[in-house]
Amino acid sequence: MTIVEHREKDGPYKSIFDLAKRIDLRAANKRAFENLALAGGFDGLADTHRAQYFHDDGDGITFLEKAIKYAQKHKENENSAQVSLFGEASDVQIPEPEVPPCEEWGTMEKLSKEREVVGGVYISGHPLDDFKTEMKTFCNGTISMFNDLNLYVNREIVFGGVVTDVQHRVSKQGKGWAMFTIEDYTDSFEFRVFGEEYLKFRHFFMINSFVFVKTFVREGWTNKDTGKKSDPRLQFNSFQLLHDVMENYAKKLSIQLDVRDLTEQKIIALKELLNEHPGSQALNFLVYDMKEKIKLPMISRKQKVKVCQELITELEVQQVKYKLN
Repeated sequence: MTIVEHREKDGPYKSIFDLAKRIDLRAANKRAFENLALAGGFDGLADTHRAQYFHDDGDGITFLEKAIKYAQKHKENENSAQVSLFGEASDVQIPEPEVPPCEEWGTMEKLSKEREVVGGVYISGHPLDDFKTEMKTFCNGTISMFNDLNLYVNREIVFGGVVTDVQHRVSKQGKGWAMFTIEDYTDSFEFRVFGEEYLKFRHFFMINSFVFVKTFVREGWTNKDTGKKSDPRLQFNSFQLLHDVMENYAKKLSIQLDVRDLTEQKIIALKELLNEHPGSQALNFLVYDMKEKIKLPMISRKQKVKVCQELITELEVQQVKYKLN
């Protein structure tokens, strides 16, 4: 039976040891186990994370290998003909290997490994998930727009993404230039940058860098002889790291509160959350009653906050409406 069939027949797997004991190890070798771990196939098992399966305690043997060897030994004991004097099967208990403590992989490392083993796609998330608020609030475009720049001539396109490929080159004249690929949720696109723009921004062209880019689409050059216009030109105005965008662009957090939904518990929870994120960005409140058509803006003169993804995520969990300015 397959791993899925075993699970459907005998119930969910409790641990990597339970899984390895229940399946036919002749049909699932070490590479299969490794690929499953990298792809997130074991994420639902209790008290383990992906990095632990590939951790070794200095003996050159990963925890995943130890788990497989443990299951093999367990099966050998089950199949052995050892019988006690009373004709009963031997009940030798083999201790499970200890799950090694180690740091979890970062989001980018985890998702990159996942992508490698599942055909170039992400399953459990996207590298940009940590920057959803920045992408939604401060970007006006996406990578897919660069597939037809004729639609955006004389417009600024501000977008974010992750650098997935970089090639630095030198022209015949000895000047540096680069080809680099940026990916977002919609697409990936290979850009080229030359001259002063290359010298100014080249330190951002590193694989797995999360970048926030401001570009301007200019009309193409007109050929004096034929009158034909070339494709639109892309001008790079600025590069920043996405990690810095919230601090640089979010000047104010406005909390919107419906007076009819307010309870003492909600107020206490919101107060505690804001106190956990002190910072330098302004904090405003808008208390409203839509039925009575009343809106009361309130400025917090004493308390300021640090707007970050953790704060935004928790506001959404608490179902608190907000606006970034």
